[in-house]
Amino acid sequence: MMKSVVRSFIAIALSDDIQTKLSQISNELQDRLKGVPVRWVPVANMHLTLKFLGDVSIANLEILKTVLEKEVSGHSPFEISVGELGAFPNMRRPRVIWINIQAPGELNAVQYGIETQLARLGYPAEERPFHPHLTLGRVNRTASTQDLQKICDAFSKYKVGFLGATRILTIDLYKSDLQPSGALYTCLFRAALKAAA
Repeated sequence: MMKSVVRSFIAIALSDDIQTKLSQISNELQDRLKGVPVRWVPVANMHLTLKFLGDVSIANLEILKTVLEKEVSGHSPFEISVGELGAFPNMRRPRVIWINIQAPGELNAVQYGIETQLARLGYPAEERPFHPHLTLGRVNRTASTQDLQKICDAFSKYKVGFLGATRILTIDLYKSDLQPSGALYTCLFRAALKAAA
C-alpha cells in the first residue's frame, strides 16, 4: 500500500572526510563509555538538521520543494567548520552528546528563512534557538549518576579539536524511513545556493 505521508526534514550533508573523522570519534567515545546507556547515531545518518518537518503529505512535497528552492537560491554558499565536543543541556548533566559546528551568519540566515517560509505553510516554528551541531549520541533516561559521571570524566580526558571545514553548496530535503535496524535517510531534493545555482 502506498504511503500518503513521508517523514521529512531539511538538512546539510557532510563531506566524506568529515564523516570519516566523526566515525573515529564516535568509535573512541563508545569504547570509553562501554556499559553507559547511550543510543549512538550511525555516522552515515549524521547531518546538520535545519528543520524537522515530521509527516509531510506526498501532495505537499512539490510545494515544499518550490518554497525551499526559492528561499535557498537567495543565499550565497558558505563554509562550516566542525570540531569540539559538547552536551545538552550541559556537560554535568549530558542528555545529548554532540560535535559543534561553527559557521558564518549565512547559515543562520538560511535556517531562519526556511523556518519563516515553512511557518507560513503551517509547519510550526522551533521554539528553541538554532544551535548548529551534529548529534553523536543520546543518553538514555535510565542512566545512573555514575553513568553521567563516567561521561563527564570522558569529556574531561578526551578532547576533540578542529576536524575540518566543508563548503556548503546545497540544502537538502530528506525522507526518513524508520526500519527495525534504525532510520534510513534518502535525499529527495537538493536546493542550490545562489552561486551554485
